[in-house]
Amino acid sequence: MAKDEQLQVLSVLDAAKTQFYHFTAVVISGMGFFTDSYDLFCISLVTKLLGRIYYHVEGSAKPGSLPPNVAAAVNGVALCGTLAGQLFFGWLGDKLGRKGAYGITLMLMVGCSIGSGLSFGSSPTSVIATLCFFRFWLGFGIGGDYPLSATIMSEYANKKTRGAFIAAVFAMQGFGILAGGMVAIVVSSIFRAVYHADPYSVDPIGSTVPQADYVWRIILMFGAVPRH
Repeated sequence: MAKDEQLQVLSVLDAAKTQFYHFTAVVISGMGFFTDSYDLFCISLVTKLLGRIYYHVEGSAKPGSLPPNVAAAVNGVALCGTLAGQLFFGWLGDKLGRKGAYGITLMLMVGCSIGSGLSFGSSPTSVIATLCFFRFWLGFGIGGDYPLSATIMSEYANKKTRGAFIAAVFAMQGFGILAGGMVAIVVSSIFRAVYHADPYSVDPIGSTVPQADYVWRIILMFGAVPRH
């Protein structure tokens, strides 16, 4: 009997006219994809700054840069977490329910976005290790958000507009990547205007002001804002 009632509900949703709640579902699910892509790709925008701040070699003719193994870890650890998160939350969504699992992924991603920006340590190695820790669990949450957002959207959409709505949700990934670049430019421009410094060729030490450490942290933490 319960199965027949579930089938009736699904039939009603399939045949329902496009209403306001459909667009609400697109916004909620699309915002998840938006922030997912922002969180995954914004790290590539701050790696040069991380190298300049934490891996400067005194007397070098060029600013510091992340060693290849460190750069690979910083850029790739979230993707490893994404793979693990897809497997785990796919299973959890079937056991706990997709809405419940979706809430867990949101809380995990908000916490880890903020945690990434608050990465701490007394040495470059400890800062990068803390950053990689939070980035892994951020990716873990993103791995759950990807399939759950798409599934929730497909369940709410009707037959007539299902393809268009799902495409709209996935299209938000591009806007998330674009937003990452825009946020990085805006934050960097503000700090550059407030804390003016000479070029590296003129003053290797003074060219990287202490406040530059806030730039990459703000960019990473901004990923938590749209999820609220």
